[in-house]
Order: sequence, then structure tokens, then C-alpha cells
Amino acid sequence: AAGLGDGLKPPVTAPLLQTSLPARSFQLDFEKDCFLKDGVPFRYISGSIHYARVPRPAWRDRLLKMYMSGLSAVQVYVPWNYHEPLPGVYDFAGNRDVEAFLDLTAELGLLVILRPGPYICAEWEMGGLPAWLLWKSDIVLRSSDPAYLAAVDSWLHVLLPKIKPRLYQYGGNIISVQVENEYGSYYACDYNYLRHLLASFRALLGSEVLLFTTDDTRAEDLCCGTLQGLYATVDFGPGSNVTEAFGAQRRVEPKGPLVNSEYYTGWLDYWGEAHSSTSSARVARGLEDMLQLGANVNMYMFHGGTNFAYWSGADFKDQYKPVTTSYDYDAPLSEAGDPTEKLFAIRTVISKFQPLPVGPMPSATAKYAYGWVALQKYADLLDVLDVLCTSGPIHSQFPLSFEAIKQVHGFVMYRTQLPQDVPDPAVLGAPPHTICDRGYVMLQKEYQGTLERDGQTALRVTGRAGDTLDVLLENMGRISFGANISDFKGLLGNLSLDSSYLSNWLIYPLAIDAAVQQGWPHSALPKSSRRGRAGPAFYTGTFETPGIAWDTFVKFAGWGKGQLWINGFNLGRYWPRRGPQQTLFVPGSVLHVGRPNNITVLELEGAPLTPLLLFLDQPVFNRTLSHTPAATE
Repeated sequence: AAGLGDGLKPPVTAPLLQTSLPARSFQLDFEKDCFLKDGVPFRYISGSIHYARVPRPAWRDRLLKMYMSGLSAVQVYVPWNYHEPLPGVYDFAGNRDVEAFLDLTAELGLLVILRPGPYICAEWEMGGLPAWLLWKSDIVLRSSDPAYLAAVDSWLHVLLPKIKPRLYQYGGNIISVQVENEYGSYYACDYNYLRHLLASFRALLGSEVLLFTTDDTRAEDLCCGTLQGLYATVDFGPGSNVTEAFGAQRRVEPKGPLVNSEYYTGWLDYWGEAHSSTSSARVARGLEDMLQLGANVNMYMFHGGTNFAYWSGADFKDQYKPVTTSYDYDAPLSEAGDPTEKLFAIRTVISKFQPLPVGPMPSATAKYAYGWVALQKYADLLDVLDVLCTSGPIHSQFPLSFEAIKQVHGFVMYRTQLPQDVPDPAVLGAPPHTICDRGYVMLQKEYQGTLERDGQTALRVTGRAGDTLDVLLENMGRISFGANISDFKGLLGNLSLDSSYLSNWLIYPLAIDAAVQQGWPHSALPKSSRRGRAGPAFYTGTFETPGIAWDTFVKFAGWGKGQLWINGFNLGRYWPRRGPQQTLFVPGSVLHVGRPNNITVLELEGAPLTPLLLFLDQPVFNRTLSHTPAATE
């Protein structure tokens, strides 16, 4: 893209007739306190959608519904860890084809506000930062630590050249680019880091692009999160006083457009807490108040989607709070992409300020209740370690973290032996912050119970010298916001029996997803399994669709906690005992027509007596069983 810095020369691929058109521009007007698009005052009404939370076959449907709602723009995060799973290994294929997603937004007539991080929060695993950064255990994330900056720079040199030709100035539809995300809320307050990012973005995207920051309206956040050369915007929800909130933006940007980069249409859910909801009337009223002030608004979220596989993040508010698989967010478009009452309330407000596109709102996608499906126990997890850890275990005197053995997501098995006879119940205990995040304990292959971060950290056990003790550690998602995002996983310290430390461990990093994607266990010979139902085990089953592959929701009646795959696709974590989420969304695009659909379940605590799944045509979000009895359906 050399020679395009003046914004006057067209991209090399552009047809010649474009050379006669005036230069495209998207700029700030500090006189009229607005944006200028091609020199004309412009205000955007935007909504957030995350391509990583929506199956690629549904991208067009969701974007079209956003366009038909009256939005002029969409706001899009780029999760670094979704695209660089290992250092220098990049994935932009299939669901990760961010360029295809951006091209689709352009085709549908939507502008884009791009948020490429490198940190994004988004309630996404580690806020979008790759867990492999923690292989250097003393790294200071989101700072000018040279090790962190080196990783950031190499990533930006891969990502931003894909973005540059799609900038508005060069004929594309990206009108602005956010640098970092809510940096003011992070303890480091490292201006050199922000300056470094500003220089990198300018070097890779050119001098014309509009770069901005987003922060909370608190004065201290706006102090640490803003920088000369980056336009400062704020975020706040319908509960805020609009005048006061924009007053906070005015203190750092006395002139220029008013911008709320995250106007919250709902909120996220945590496991074990009540389902969040925000009334349509409140959301619509706040939106109208902002638009009457001439403000630019992005609604976060407009479509939330799903934290498939292991991508959900966590917060830390006095304790570790993992986010649910559903990222429905009580947003205007539901998790399955359906228009809600809230969408129509928002659309009515938008229609008072600008004309709506002509034509009907696309209808909800078809759902199907495929009914009950019977599963069979395939094997206890302990009996298939040879399949799930083909390279064999790592020997270590004391436990090693996921990061120390270069395991990013999922599960690791830690095995040792009892050092002496334990005829009377002894306490198997873990010091605080040792179990990250859940440990499923087996003694001589018998399930003993679960240890949990910020929860139960001791069990009573009996046994004999030499008995095998297995602890399966589960990563429930790395913290995505605040000072704790260096969130190491696994067994982070020594387990003790009464007061003596256990040592001589065999550590098995489990590659469950690799096995399931290759057809295991459906392609394998059946295992002769013990009859017991407690503890980590795999269950399998199949079902056929009646000639259609429609979206559906699967309910886990009587199951404990675990992970679900259909046709090798990891649909995420289920945990009906903790709630509030009771069903997992199954996009029709993962189902087969005319041949069996293979279901694989890893149940961690204990399956029901009759292992059945129930496929429904609507979700159940709001039943918490064991934690908040006040929240009922």
C-alpha cells in the first residue's frame, strides 16, 4: 500500500474510474463537535457483534438484521488469541476469516468501528491476549515490558496490513480504529505502552485513520486510559445520567463528537448467579436521550452470540467468577440471532432520527426440537489417557502449571501415589489459589469429589500406601478484566495429605479436542467400562435430523458439569447444577442431514442414571439450582 498515505491515490486493484472521485475521508470536526464523512457532518448509530461468537454461516443473517434495524455501523473486536494459538502460528481460516467478515459488512452497506486490541476484554478468555504470553512467567501484560511489546508488534505486523486496505480512506468501510481497550481501568497506567501502540498503529495504518480510546467515565480511568493523538470516548449503560457521563468525556475532550462506545443493552451471566436482564424501555429511553444530544452511540452488545469451546473469560470480584457459555447478553438479537422486543424498541427510537432501510426485518431462524437422545457411557477418562495424551506423561517432583507444560485450554491430569497407609480419614488439601480452576479427585479410580478455586479446597480420604491419586484439573477460562489477567492455570502449588506434601507427579496434558475432531471415540472400538456413574467419563450417542438441519438447544437434565461436542465441534461448557444457563445453543450449521450426528459428552462429576439429552426449540437461561434459590424460572 505504498504511496497511499495521502489518501488520494486509489488502491492498485480499484477500477480506473475511481481516480476522478474526490478523496474519501473520515475525520473529527472540533468546530461543529461532530465527525465529518467526506467533509459532511456525520453521526453513527452502531452495534457490537463478535464474529468469533457467531458461526460463519450465520454472519450474513446477523449483519443483515443489524442493517435492517437502522444501524449505520457495526463495532468489531479482533481477539488476538483466536488467531495466534501458538507463537508465530496464525489461523485466519473458516470461522476465523476476519477479512471475509469485514468484506461481508461492506457488502451489506455497514461501516465498521474496529477494535483490534491487542487487549479487548470482551469477557473473552484472557481478554483476547494469548495464554502463551504467560510461558514467560514474569511478563508484565499490557505494559512496556519488552517481552510483551515484542509479541504485540509481531502480531500487529500480521493483522494490521490486512486491515489497511479496508480503511475508509482507501475505499473500504472501516471508519475508525480503537487502540487497546479501557486501559484506564488497568493498574499499570503505562503511558509509554500507549505511545508505543500509537506509533505502531500509525506506522502500519497510515496518518489518516481516526484512532480512539474507550474508557469508563471515572476521572482516574480517563486519566490513565487517554493519550494525546488518540480521541477519547467513554462507555456507560442505561442506568447512567447521560449529561454527567458525557460531561466526563468533555473533561478530556472539550471539543469534538460525543461518543458512547459501549452503551450496554444488557449484561453478561456468571455461573451460579441469576440471569441478567435489562428492560427494553430503559435501553430505548437512554438511547433516545443520547441521540437527542447529537451523540454517536455503539450498543454493546447488539448480538452477543456464544462462547463456544473454551473461549469464555472470567472476572475477579472478591472471587473468581467464570462467564457462562451463552453470551446472549439480553441483547436486541438473541444468542440464536432472533429479533427481540428490545430490537423493535431500539428500531423505533432510531426511526425518529434517521430513515430506516426499506423492507421487512428478516424473521427468526428456524428451530427444531429433535427430542430425547439416549447416550451410552464409552469410558472413564482414566481408562483412555493413552488416547488423550499420546506423548505420555511429564515427570515432575512437584506439580507444573498448564503454562509450564504449554497447555492452553481444557484439561490436565495430575497423578501421584499415596506415600503411606491412610487408615483413618486424612485431609487432602490445597492452599488458597492452588486449584485453578476445578480439580476432580479420584483415588484408585474412585471419584472422591471436587476441589474448587475460591471454594472447597479440602476432601477427606482413606487409602493404602501406593494407591493412585488422580486429580483432573480444568481451566474454566482466564480472567479477562482487571489486574489479575496473568491467570495461570492448573495445580499451582503442592497438595498435602494431612500436613505432608505430595510429590513425584506424572502430569498428562490432555488433547481431547484433537482426538474428538479426528472422530474419536465414535470411530474407536467400545471400551468395557465399569458400571459406576461418578467421576470424569465420556458418553456417546447419535441422532438423525428429519431432512433438515435447524438450530436447536440441548438441555442436560440430571447431568452435573462438562463439555459437549457434536460432529467434532466443541459447543462449550454445560453446568446445570450451577446455572443459570440450562441449555447449550447448537447452530444448525454444525449438524448433518442424511447421516448420523455424533454426540460426545465429557461429564466431569456424574451422569444421570439414564443418560439422556433433550433437544428443544427454545433456550432455558434462568434457572439456578444450587447457588441462588431466589432466582427461579
